[in-house]
Amino acid sequence: MNDGAALGALDIGTNSIHLVVARPVGEHGFEVLTREKESVRLGHGGGDMKLLDADAIDRGVACLRRMARIAESFGASVRAVATSATREASNAGELIARARDEAGVDIEVISGLEEARLIHLGVLQAVPAGDRRLLVIDIGGGSTEVLIGQRGDTLAARSFKVGAVRYTNRYFPGGAVTAESIRRCRNDIVGVVSHFLPEIARHGFEMAVVSSGTAETIAKMVNAAEGGSDLVTYNCFEFTYAQLDAVVDALTSRPTARERAGIKGLDAGRADIMVAGAVILQTLAQRFGIERFVFSEAALREGVLVDSVARVSEFAAGSSRHLRDVARRGVATLMERCDDDPAHSEHVATLALALFDELAPLHSLPATARDHLEAGALLANVGLVISHSKHHLHSYYVIRHSELPGFTDAEIETVALVARYHRKSGPKGSHVGYGAMGDEARRTVRVLAGILRIAIGLDRSHDQRVERVTVGDDGDELTIEVHARDDVDLEVHAASQRAALLGDELGRTVRFVQLQTLTSVPG
Repeated sequence: MNDGAALGALDIGTNSIHLVVARPVGEHGFEVLTREKESVRLGHGGGDMKLLDADAIDRGVACLRRMARIAESFGASVRAVATSATREASNAGELIARARDEAGVDIEVISGLEEARLIHLGVLQAVPAGDRRLLVIDIGGGSTEVLIGQRGDTLAARSFKVGAVRYTNRYFPGGAVTAESIRRCRNDIVGVVSHFLPEIARHGFEMAVVSSGTAETIAKMVNAAEGGSDLVTYNCFEFTYAQLDAVVDALTSRPTARERAGIKGLDAGRADIMVAGAVILQTLAQRFGIERFVFSEAALREGVLVDSVARVSEFAAGSSRHLRDVARRGVATLMERCDDDPAHSEHVATLALALFDELAPLHSLPATARDHLEAGALLANVGLVISHSKHHLHSYYVIRHSELPGFTDAEIETVALVARYHRKSGPKGSHVGYGAMGDEARRTVRVLAGILRIAIGLDRSHDQRVERVTVGDDGDELTIEVHARDDVDLEVHAASQRAALLGDELGRTVRFVQLQTLTSVPG
């Protein structure tokens, strides 16, 4: 993306699809050009959102076509992220394929923790938090993200399968409300979210920020109940727990959606799901000790924009950068739990990145691939926590089923596959994950795994004796120069044994040359 070019962010939620188009301003800011929103109810297929029904997919694809045309009218490139409904549905692949083929939209399915991180980024664009510690709550259709953060750093985060659409389907089908269904709903919420109480006790918070359509509707209902005229924006609108209580009473005293539709400030289109949404927020407030709320107009889609702008800025800085800070912290956390030789993993990653940079004219991979190689190198041995036998397969499983904030679901798949193929057989179309990839993604995995295999060989002794590597290319043969003070015969032999995958992919034979690094002698 060129400087100043427009960016579009699509938030494909359980209840609605949101689009925001903006132009980057400064290092990490942006100027909003347009916002769009449509209620598509992807999560209304029943079965506790395990399946997207055909009508929901049709509505979603049609909406994405319209949104894509709007973004195109601004000349914007679009990044689309999908959350709970798509994340959980067994047939999500149908929506993803049709979105790509019929709307030209590539969907990233993000984890709950990544969703929380991006919401936090968005909230910081709208709420003047300063140095205050925030408790951020976003009640979506299928899930609720809860995060404690300060100055942009995440201290704790959880994603709960508690959402306005999900709980309406479960406890208030058709929008019908009874005292018993409210009681069961509250008990369910308490049982799920109480797991976050130790984090509240440990970190505390100074400001509770709420985002999403549920929170905005509550703000509008509070404002209307207080006799206020409708506002142009409700961003930073504040309301108290007592005012939230009054909203819940107003909603639950009317047993049908038709009756609730007449409440001032309530959009009739949300009358069926608002009881669940409001009860969720009320229960969270009771459990977490929240007395006052601040509404943030910005949320996930704005966070996607900020993250996209930051990525572009980092790429422009050149390939010497390391993993994005958030992604690195997630990788480091997984390493701490599962890697008993982090010095080896770090050195392998350093050598792999050096090879990636030296080989850039040959592989022509994007800067994101460098991040994926680094993460794959750092996590290649996490499978050892399960067993040494077939630990590359265990590494794939551990990484694939970990939530790594800063990476999309597709990126986690790439990282997991790079780690898987660091040893034993190379990639095959019959392999899980790899077989479902397109040609370009498969090539990326082969190149990165080929580089990683050589880097691992170059630290065969696990004592970091290889100091650096350089590469020469004469069109037929790659010469990898191994710089070291000590003997590295074992390392060179191990790397040579592992060089076939990379050589085949780049169309070169691979040769290794040892070069001794001279130690300077004091005069």
